[in-house]
Amino acid sequence: MSALDFTQTSTTRRVGDDERAQILADPGFGQHYTDFMAHARWTAEGGWGAAEVIPFGPLQLSPAAAVLHYGQEIFEGLKAFRHADGSVWTFRPEANGERLQRSARRLALPELPIEDFLASLAAVTVADEPWVPEATSEESLYLRPFMFASEEFLGVRASRTVDYYVIASPAGPYFPRGVQPLIVWITDEYARAGAGGTGAAKCGGNYASSLLGKNEAAEHGADEVLFLDSETHTSIDELSGMNVFAITRDGRLLTPALTGSILEGVTRHSILRLAQDRGLEVAEQRLVMSEVLEQVSSGEITEMFACGTAAVINPIGEFRAHGGSWTVGEGGSGEITLALRKELTDIQYGRIPDRHGWLTRLV
Repeated sequence: MSALDFTQTSTTRRVGDDERAQILADPGFGQHYTDFMAHARWTAEGGWGAAEVIPFGPLQLSPAAAVLHYGQEIFEGLKAFRHADGSVWTFRPEANGERLQRSARRLALPELPIEDFLASLAAVTVADEPWVPEATSEESLYLRPFMFASEEFLGVRASRTVDYYVIASPAGPYFPRGVQPLIVWITDEYARAGAGGTGAAKCGGNYASSLLGKNEAAEHGADEVLFLDSETHTSIDELSGMNVFAITRDGRLLTPALTGSILEGVTRHSILRLAQDRGLEVAEQRLVMSEVLEQVSSGEITEMFACGTAAVINPIGEFRAHGGSWTVGEGGSGEITLALRKELTDIQYGRIPDRHGWLTRLV
């Protein structure tokens, strides 16, 4: 039972039906926002409280708010899916809530109870139900919970006031061109996160540190950037916002082991389970970049893909680096990659049975 009651504030300010329909016809990704958002506040004296659903709009924040100076913030990302019968569901929200708690511990923020996390998602989705798109392809309502240090204080210590919000955005495919093989640049200059750092937490600093690498990738005609470990620059870490997988000719599914500098993706974990169901041998291990490229060249590795909540699963068709380029398989979308992707999205949209109990109904 949730301890927080996200009471909805009455308002007449809503986007009109015609305007909303126009947006939902081509929502893009992260470009439009719904009518409402959820909010709760934590204080060192009183804990969590002040839960409400309020109109989406600008936040009033002091220029001295701790988050602006010390980056004490975390976030999550998940989706709400419209099923054929009109109901709305989300995928493995407890796992996102648990990861938010782990991120909070690493960033010295208060942990939001899982039941309150789930209540906040449901409250926003109920209030914004008209914004959940019909699933003509892969449309969804993207949910973005986030938490930040809001105390007006310039000393270096954990904030004693923290604000939590959930905003929502109707979304189409993450990559505008759809599910097409990615060209991935292997950076030898930048690292995403280091040992003992915040790599396993979902915090903005990790993404800020990836931006120069993404710019470098774009300069070389690539869609994404692959980061290597910060200590030796030899082992695969992850992309700017996605985990990495490889499939071998003899039916093994390989992915970097969670070493503390890699985000523990919910999609990543789900793929491991679905792959095992298919009889694939799953291995979480250190993946040395040079060895992976040799296996790509020899044909030992036949498919590679990246995964995350936003993009789901996206094939990798080519790697580029200062030392040359390497085509994965025939440069297209691998059969197993697409089969895993289809199975995962079919579960999310209710097209096949949810045999693992991963779905939670919101509306």
